[in-house]
Amino acid sequence: MRFFRADAAFAIPELYETLEGEGYFYAICLKGNTVLQEAVSHLLKRPVGRPPNHVRRFYHDFEYQAASWGKPRRVVAKVEWHPGDLFPRVGFVVTNLPMDPEWIIRLYNQRGTAEQHIKEGKYATNWTRLSCKRFRDNEVRLQLHALAYNLGSFLQRAELPEEIAHWSITSVQSRLIKIGARVVRHARKITFQPAEVAVTGDIFGQILAAIRALRPPPRSASHSAEPNPDKSGSTAAASKCENGPKSSIIAEVRHAMLPKEADL
Repeated sequence: MRFFRADAAFAIPELYETLEGEGYFYAICLKGNTVLQEAVSHLLKRPVGRPPNHVRRFYHDFEYQAASWGKPRRVVAKVEWHPGDLFPRVGFVVTNLPMDPEWIIRLYNQRGTAEQHIKEGKYATNWTRLSCKRFRDNEVRLQLHALAYNLGSFLQRAELPEEIAHWSITSVQSRLIKIGARVVRHARKITFQPAEVAVTGDIFGQILAAIRALRPPPRSASHSAEPNPDKSGSTAAASKCENGPKSSIIAEVRHAMLPKEADL
């Protein structure tokens, strides 16, 4: 399963046709206009009753064809009523996914989370500093920056102490890795004495214990056994025949992507 999501700058008909021809599932933001606003006009009226203290969200999907499109496509709309706001916040997403509107909006909203990860890597590892003259050299530097970011992200996912579990990669870099230490040489050993500025000796020991605990799980007998292609193929074919192509696509997409709630 291949997915593509982008903001309104990529709302281009030629891009839709290319993604559909290559077999991609896409969710692309769409700028609002009078036709789209009219399609969700029943949700733009303020709900009756006293406004609650929480955000109210409403979803709607419909077929829409712009003048530059060769065919109609599915558009998903989200209308949010925030406490204290006079008018609702409306967003539109054009998609070819067969999922529920709420699921598609959650999938699209993960684009902002991915951009935050890119921003964190840009400032934590400076992976945009590609000043070499040759493209191949800059490619190697970018790969090294990406490896450093992945190592920091991998450390964040360890069972770190509660005091530093919320730290960003930048904080881990400046408070844990780039710290001063004194090296004491003895006859039989060398001792490192890091400065306890942000991390105490007890917390540092817990971090080392969490790193040592990062071991791959043992392979079970069921995983090591090779699957029977005849049985698996017949099972998959039977499942597609029972549920139909649309149900099969929905099941595969749900298994591949499990997005979380976010704001549009």
